[in-house]
Amino acid sequence: MDIITKILENLNLIYYEYDADHKTFVVDKTYPKNDIHNEFIKLTYNLTKNNIKFFVDEKGDIVISFKDSFLARIKQRIKNTLFSIKNKDKNIYLLSDKKVKFAKNLPVIEIKNIDQDINLEKYDALIFTSKNAINAIESINKAWKKIPSYVIAPQTAKAVKHHGGILKFVGKKKHGDEFAHEIMEELQESRVLYLGGTKTVSSLVTILNENGVKCDNIAIYETICKEHKKSVTLPKNSTIIFSSPSTINCFLENFSWDESYKAVSIGRTTAKFFPDYITPYISETTSLESCVKKAIELNKN
Repeated sequence: MDIITKILENLNLIYYEYDADHKTFVVDKTYPKNDIHNEFIKLTYNLTKNNIKFFVDEKGDIVISFKDSFLARIKQRIKNTLFSIKNKDKNIYLLSDKKVKFAKNLPVIEIKNIDQDINLEKYDALIFTSKNAINAIESINKAWKKIPSYVIAPQTAKAVKHHGGILKFVGKKKHGDEFAHEIMEELQESRVLYLGGTKTVSSLVTILNENGVKCDNIAIYETICKEHKKSVTLPKNSTIIFSSPSTINCFLENFSWDESYKAVSIGRTTAKFFPDYITPYISETTSLESCVKKAIELNKN
């Protein structure tokens, strides 16, 4: 097993995502500095313990380098600058309002919370597969923060930490059905609650209930399509990033698909919902940053 892979498995990072192509741990700076700093200390300590040389570049990313650190820093800065110049004007569209470098925002969905009267006291654990559900339960019943949370991926984990919840487990495989298999043993005979949206695309709840976990399911938000009153035509050869089945439906309600477009799917589950005439590329991990990275790779020429 590669030593970096082993470190990643042991640390369960949520604020740093490893880019194997560039041998860089990319930091998400949109969250509290204290949380990021704690993970930084943990990560750099483990790199040092394993005799892996590194430096922190001007963006705060941790770059693995076995060469002279001063020269490596200069080369990395030049590389980052050239990369930014080359990719700043790419026609890469992100179908949400989250800002990710090199992507243009084109929101096509809106999230509407569903007010529910939920008795959380009877549950031993909560399960989340979307940060939208965490934001929704935060507005409905703040008592959720007293119950251990099991989340599918780092992006969801960040939301738990941001709101002060108890982060118990972060999935490694990052896909719904596989996530169910990751947590079922630990949650045997537990009473758990899956909080999600009105549209569920995985069999997570069914798998848990069939394997000794008493799992209820309550929808606390719904996804609706955002209307684009003005006609918008995307440039030829655009790359569009789809982060959920809803973004596929809502995009196609508002825009016509051109055969020159490329589609990037955030994961395998979302990829199943594309119509036959669209063949998506799948990002390495289930983060929007990873999707943008994939889009850039597709537009190297």
